[in-house]
Amino acid sequence: MKKLMASTMALGLIAGVAQADEVTLQLQWVTQAQFAGYYVALENGYYDEEGLDVTIQPGGPDIAPPQVLAGGGADIMLNWMPSALAARERGLPVVNIAQPFARSGLMLTCWADAGIESPEDLRGRTIGVWFFGNEYPFLSWMSQLGIPTEGGEDGVTVLQQGFNVDPLLQRQADCISTMTYNEYWQVIDAGVSADDLVTFKYEDQGVATLEDGMWVLEENLEDPDFVDRMVRFVRASMRGWEWAEANPDDAALIVLDYDETGAQTEEHQTRMMGEVALLTAGSNGVLDPAAYERTVATLLAGGSDPVITAEPEGAWTHEITDQALGN
Repeated sequence: MKKLMASTMALGLIAGVAQADEVTLQLQWVTQAQFAGYYVALENGYYDEEGLDVTIQPGGPDIAPPQVLAGGGADIMLNWMPSALAARERGLPVVNIAQPFARSGLMLTCWADAGIESPEDLRGRTIGVWFFGNEYPFLSWMSQLGIPTEGGEDGVTVLQQGFNVDPLLQRQADCISTMTYNEYWQVIDAGVSADDLVTFKYEDQGVATLEDGMWVLEENLEDPDFVDRMVRFVRASMRGWEWAEANPDDAALIVLDYDETGAQTEEHQTRMMGEVALLTAGSNGVLDPAAYERTVATLLAGGSDPVITAEPEGAWTHEITDQALGN
């Protein structure tokens, strides 16, 4: 069993130094196939070959990656763009340096017998939502629909959702937040038929936002040594993602080897890797400016309560990917 705080050491011969350069990555969530590319790069020695000693820190429902980054607990974080841009507007100058995920896997999963057939039917319902930055896509969606999130017959009651899908299974919520590659299948595995569920994919609702980008502090990009480390990290990580997409079953097994909680199963991680590959397919890690603009437009929309109030400036750069991928 691999250590949870997984590290690799390299002699650094390729990089021309005596010791590998340390990089700490903060994940958005717990160890799972959502992050397969990084664990593959670790296991297959891609970070070693770049002269990097990489530590991967799992996240969880009570861990906010922007806070970890701000506190110096990581060099780079994985974060959904709504969370990162909201943190930037609040004064934390984070910058997107790479974007492996090209599409969103976020959706709302509801009981069909609750009579919810359209988003307008969410009024008066209790909805499970992840917090610590993951709530912003939902809040933006509700704001655009004009649905208050403080409860009441005309609004929704927001239930802070944790690590599992119990709020739906135990009927504490009419709908919960799910990902196409994870929680939806947890509901199905609990014995619920797909016919008993109604799902709303954010992509289909026109409110999809970019997820799982690589973010660093802006001030660090002024340091040539840091930039060099990030170039090598992104290059190795994208090699990991390419391998994971081509070898999904083996990638899932690598992820399982790094999961010390024992909470994951091979069946679930293999299925997850297949779904994640649909979201990363076609991406070489370069942020698509058009997708960025769509995300920003979604976050700015919503009348009096938008997620962000002004279009960000300097929130992304191609500098790292240009050097890493030779664009």
